[in-house]
Amino acid sequence: MGRARRSVGSRRAAHRRNLELGLLALAVAVCLVGWVSANLALRGTLPPGLLPFGGGLTGLTLALHLAVRRFAPYADPLILALAVLFTGFGLVLLDRLDYSYAIWHAAKGDWQKIPAAPSQVQWTVVATLAAVVLLIVVRHHRLLQKYVYLIMAGALILLAAPAFFPGDTLGAKRWIMVGGLSFEPDEFVKVAIAVFFAGYLTANRDALALTGRRVWGVNLPRGRNLGPVLAIWVISLLVLIFERDLGTSLIFFGVFVVMLYTATERTGWVLIGLLMAVAGAAVVGDLEPHVHGRVEGWLHPLDYYEPVHDPHLVSDQPAQALFGLGSGHLVGSGLGQGRPFLIGFAGRSDFIFTTIGEELGLTGAMAVLLLYGLFVQRGLRTAVAITDPFGKLLATGLSAAVALQVFVVVGGVSGLIPITGKALPFLAAGGSSLTANWLLTAILIKLSDAAGRAELEPAPAPLDPARGG
Repeated sequence: MGRARRSVGSRRAAHRRNLELGLLALAVAVCLVGWVSANLALRGTLPPGLLPFGGGLTGLTLALHLAVRRFAPYADPLILALAVLFTGFGLVLLDRLDYSYAIWHAAKGDWQKIPAAPSQVQWTVVATLAAVVLLIVVRHHRLLQKYVYLIMAGALILLAAPAFFPGDTLGAKRWIMVGGLSFEPDEFVKVAIAVFFAGYLTANRDALALTGRRVWGVNLPRGRNLGPVLAIWVISLLVLIFERDLGTSLIFFGVFVVMLYTATERTGWVLIGLLMAVAGAAVVGDLEPHVHGRVEGWLHPLDYYEPVHDPHLVSDQPAQALFGLGSGHLVGSGLGQGRPFLIGFAGRSDFIFTTIGEELGLTGAMAVLLLYGLFVQRGLRTAVAITDPFGKLLATGLSAAVALQVFVVVGGVSGLIPITGKALPFLAAGGSSLTANWLLTAILIKLSDAAGRAELEPAPAPLDPARGG
């Protein structure tokens, strides 16, 4: 009887993996078709290296699929497929921008003509292999629960490290510079803090959820329980002040508030978190010049073109982004037929979303946002389906981190909030960001495997007292 139940579960798991294989084939095909389309528009020929690139992307995708089939057979089939689609499409966009930057900046002789796609291809190999290693090494997600404090200590060291390195990039101190190499630790910190908060809240949920007082119909926590929230708030403000990194500060504090509400189901924590976030951002935005400049650029993007304008408005990028998004209309100009390179190098970071909006239009931009929403939804579905509290909170935190990062990037580019300079997950150039997001994906796959195993494996048959069972 037990063998029959295991057989049913194995067939269901195999069905998920076969479905995943089909979705991965579709994702690779979409990326290759997009690359061919962009090159036909730019060069009038098929892209050079089409077969090696297609073979390499297919090989990496197959390696990931085999790793999931072996070490996470019950995992959600959509998570890996979406990550591959985002990564491959990001390489298409970077190659398209490299071609235009090389021509646009050829006469200037500056570094913006240096291609970004080859480096991103190398980081894609590193990131996907790191994900495979995590799938193999972390046999079960609860292994992470044993090291939550060690992980958080390492995360805080990484978070503070850029403040002690000389120089900055575009006004922010988010990078650790060693020789000619740069490393952006905050991308890994968002994963580490989700692991720590999941462990901390699992251990302290009752104290945070069951005590407090009711004020005006809202359950507010006790003052003594505000300590952890105040500590996280202070750390977020320190990041904002010393590293001038608005995006990381928002994600860091936002993930904590989301996970805190998930653990306690108390709206009082959300209200307190929102008030603290708004108050902190308002004070720092008024006092810190770089953050203040970001706010001014958000409020008055077109003032840059005035003969006399605020000296804090050091860039025309917010206005150019709005021009690019507006020129895309409903269906865009087509891949390779727009002019997103006018934004300069930023088209390869947070502003890469303007390339999508200009060349694929509102339709393409909404499709990308819906795919991100689907990725987050699969993470939240995993959180609902998984049985242990640590896994629920970890899946929620990782999903929230992706959602918040997409929000701060797209919100900044579209003028909804000030620009933060964060990388759009998977799509934008950056080895640190790509590797961190693939590690995040691997953890979500492990979590969904545990949830799928509980969902698809039949429950043990009840004991029969008549047979002495």
